[in-house]
Amino acid sequence: MKLLFKNYLNTFKGLSEEIWWLALITLINRAGTMVIPFLSLYLKEDLEFSVGDVAWVMTAFGLGSVAGSWLGGKLTDQIGYYQVMVRSLLATGFLFIALQFLNTFALICVGIFLVMLVADTFRPAMFVALSAYSKPENKIRSLTLIRLAINLGFSAGPAIGGLIITGLSYSGLFWVDGITCIIATLLMIKVLNPKKAKIMDQIENDHPDSAYKDKAYLIFLVAMALFGIVFLQYFSTITIYYKDVHSLDELEIGLLLGLNGFLIFIFEMPLIKWLENSKYTKLGLVFFGAVLTGISFLILNLTSWSGVLVLGMLLMTVGEMVAFPFSNSFAIDRAKKGNQGEYMALYSMSFSIAHIFGHNAGLQMSAKLGYDNTWYIITVIAFVCAVILFILKQHLKRKKTNKSIAIIQ
Repeated sequence: MKLLFKNYLNTFKGLSEEIWWLALITLINRAGTMVIPFLSLYLKEDLEFSVGDVAWVMTAFGLGSVAGSWLGGKLTDQIGYYQVMVRSLLATGFLFIALQFLNTFALICVGIFLVMLVADTFRPAMFVALSAYSKPENKIRSLTLIRLAINLGFSAGPAIGGLIITGLSYSGLFWVDGITCIIATLLMIKVLNPKKAKIMDQIENDHPDSAYKDKAYLIFLVAMALFGIVFLQYFSTITIYYKDVHSLDELEIGLLLGLNGFLIFIFEMPLIKWLENSKYTKLGLVFFGAVLTGISFLILNLTSWSGVLVLGMLLMTVGEMVAFPFSNSFAIDRAKKGNQGEYMALYSMSFSIAHIFGHNAGLQMSAKLGYDNTWYIITVIAFVCAVILFILKQHLKRKKTNKSIAIIQ
């Protein structure tokens, strides 16, 4: 056991101090984002919106995310990642607090759009900061550490959120969200001063390539958008499914969602360390993650036993652990030849686009076609994503082989 623990700790060695601070800031921020997994329930139960209205609110969520990711990429290339991150975190805190005071459909749509517009300018800036503060050989593990922080916060957030809803009300979630964003901002200003932080991988291109002309990257983003549509069902449709079909209450839902973050915190870093040294390519691993995530929905239709929810969560968690770090790393590698902000903005936008269609489609299909048919359709989307990734992997392999032959000749 002692040796196992020592080996676990060794997987974290070599990461820069700035990456650890960035992870802590992310942890504080994500621990407070407990509104997000409960947002569809809040709109349906507390504000008494119809499922159709909830779907359109979640579409506004996605539109704001797309606009924010695009804007964040532009601003990152113009004023730098640090300024974008600080301003985004601080403004998001105040917007989350204000969001609880909106109660009509139109105002909620506008409010959610504005919150996500501001909040998601943070994402491309954070990816560029992560790349700058990390040695090239540590990029995947640095990404994984940030994801651990996100998921540790996410594992605590829903569980605490369920307790807050049970003991107080939904409004308390908005206060916690806002305050934690403000705290994360103050910590970042204190510990990540750009004049003192150590830059380990500063990439400068006099003539950067446009991400919009990188066809392989654009195909990859299509696959990621499809994967996002599948994955995001766990943040909207699935929570209502847990309540309507399996009669789970908010606390039980929070604990089940928290299981995802807890497992990622314990197992992801050793898994990534092992996979880094394996023969598998990054796209091959993302392919495997997409397949597992699709299966996590398919098995929900096999039995009415509530224990299948845990099995589904386990499959999705492993799929997520494999897919996200290596898709992030693939995107960062491609970004080295172009405008980093633009590349990482497009990567973020692929998931933002998934927010536009994923939540709405899942909720609308579950209302009109039933949950069983919805999970079948989601499974098909996951396997389409996997097929695209497999074809792209083969294409890049052939291209690399042909390039090597040309150099030899």
